[in-house]
Amino acid sequence: MFDGHNPYLVTLSLAVAILGGYTGFSLAARVRGAPGLTRRLLLGGATVFIAVSIWTMHFIGMLAAPLPQAAGYLVLPTIVSFLICALVVGVSLFFVSVGEPSEGRVVASALLLGAGIVSMHYVGIHGLAGDFAIEHDSVMVAFAALIAVGTAYGGLRILIARHDGRRLALSAVAVGLAVSGMHYTAMYGMRLQPLASLDGADPGGLVASTDVLALIVALLCFVIAAGFLLLLVPEPRQRGVHAFAPAGFSDAAFAADALGAGAAHPPDDARRLSSSPVTRLPVEGPDGTHFIEVAEVRGVKADAHYTLVHDGTRERMCPWSISTTEARLDPAQFLRVHRSHIVAIPHVTLVRRAGDGGIVELDGLAPHQVPVSRARIAELKTRLGLARHGARPQQAGNRS
Repeated sequence: MFDGHNPYLVTLSLAVAILGGYTGFSLAARVRGAPGLTRRLLLGGATVFIAVSIWTMHFIGMLAAPLPQAAGYLVLPTIVSFLICALVVGVSLFFVSVGEPSEGRVVASALLLGAGIVSMHYVGIHGLAGDFAIEHDSVMVAFAALIAVGTAYGGLRILIARHDGRRLALSAVAVGLAVSGMHYTAMYGMRLQPLASLDGADPGGLVASTDVLALIVALLCFVIAAGFLLLLVPEPRQRGVHAFAPAGFSDAAFAADALGAGAAHPPDDARRLSSSPVTRLPVEGPDGTHFIEVAEVRGVKADAHYTLVHDGTRERMCPWSISTTEARLDPAQFLRVHRSHIVAIPHVTLVRRAGDGGIVELDGLAPHQVPVSRARIAELKTRLGLARHGARPQQAGNRS
């Protein structure tokens, strides 16, 4: 059954699955740090985009298949297939985005998501109406289910591990491959057996033609592409006090963001806050805001107007901006080595030159490397006791 597929529609189906998955996972990645109603809206939006992309990919794949020209689609099974998809996607995202993302929850979510994708596919397949009977190879059915569950698990693990653009893209690609791989594997094991002419027979319900389905699929492709492009529009920088900022924290601490990502230091008012550094940093968890000891922090990386705090094992989202975090940390222990990175000096285990700047490695169960800008390499070496005799660190005005 796989032979004769339209290669352009096959490519389009994969692209739709990945773009919709990326849009949905990007929304899902923001669920944990969102309050009340916003959390529900983000979860709902993520569910809709992922479910629509999976369902649309399936029917683009059906349009790509060499089906009999007179084949139509029963409306009720087609709608039920989408409802199944939306339900399992919503529950799976709820498990990993709102509750504690334990291994048990991730496995359960992957099993549910994979089983839901497979169920959606076969319900949609048996919505085909025409003078043929549909048969399936049981081995290929099992293989398709294994692909769906395995890649869904990988995608969910990537999603909860780290919420930056690269990991989200990998998560979307994994789920796109899960859906597409499952679909075309199942199609490979499907056979249509001709029956005697059924002219005038009742197909068993309302039937939509291939042309109607193509029109609906084209509209949904536009919605998915529009959502993906809107997601790429940068959000405006926050100028007021963030909802998670500590009591009494002034607007001055956030004013540094208005200077642009290249600003090396916050304004004087914000810099004065470092005279009383914090001992804990807030990080977002599935059940609310937690606090980790500053001594556990290895590095901090800018992520739009938030930051990602690395504790030696994983990265966790902090609701403060990079400039705010720098202002609140002890300058004797932490150094901003790049416009997007702060490192804990006691946790530096390696430093080396890289082009005009450098690279430092930070310790922990999951060591990671951080870039150092050219303007900060001298100061970093001075702080580490590596500066040559007579060398002086760059002045603040020259820092990047």
